[in-house]
Amino acid sequence: MTSIANRRAYRTEMLLASAMIVAGLTMSAAALAQLAPRHAQMAQATPPLRSTPDAASKPAAPEDSPTTGARPSEIAPQPARPDADAQKAGAAPVLPPAPAEKMAPAIPAK
Repeated sequence: MTSIANRRAYRTEMLLASAMIVAGLTMSAAALAQLAPRHAQMAQATPPLRSTPDAASKPAAPEDSPTTGARPSEIAPQPARPDADAQKAGAAPVLPPAPAEKMAPAIPAK
């Protein structure tokens, strides 16, 4: 090929590449235009906070009662399963008995 033919082929390929880029950008812009919200409305779940007229004279919140950190003594802790003497006397356990292990026959060797 001659240099004139090379230049003509180069220009043709560049023109085709430019047209493809412009077509891609046009399609992207059209897609973004479809995704844009038409009538965006924002809803507020609760009304804004307003101060009451005598808010300065009233306390903000009630004071917390002091905790001692001690366990309440009215209810004694109960065991989940009574001891052996209590079971002999007739006390029923709170929890059901544990299920027995299931045994399968031995796997025969091949």
